[in-house]
Amino acid sequence: MLHRKIYQLCCDGREVCVFLRDQQRWIERARIIDIEGDLVTLRYETDEEDEICSWEEMVRLESIGAVTQKLASVPRGGIEPLVTDECPEAERIHNPYSDSNPD
Repeated sequence: MLHRKIYQLCCDGREVCVFLRDQQRWIERARIIDIEGDLVTLRYETDEEDEICSWEEMVRLESIGAVTQKLASVPRGGIEPLVTDECPEAERIHNPYSDSNPD
């Protein structure tokens, strides 16, 4: 099941966070580049003191404990988020600080 989900995330090309059980660490903002057998190739960047480093790391499928992905984000403050007209009303995020009242 995890193998299928990781394959789907690889095809989608979305950013994910991966927890490696054997190393007890998270790899943040990674892309799953390839899956061959039980090896998963991840590509990600880290921000060191004065440089940005780009990494490509191969990990075993069995060492992956969790995979998370950001679904959405909304800026803080009194800014009204942009919403497409195609977004159903039930799925829209309403800003409690906006002047317009949907009721």
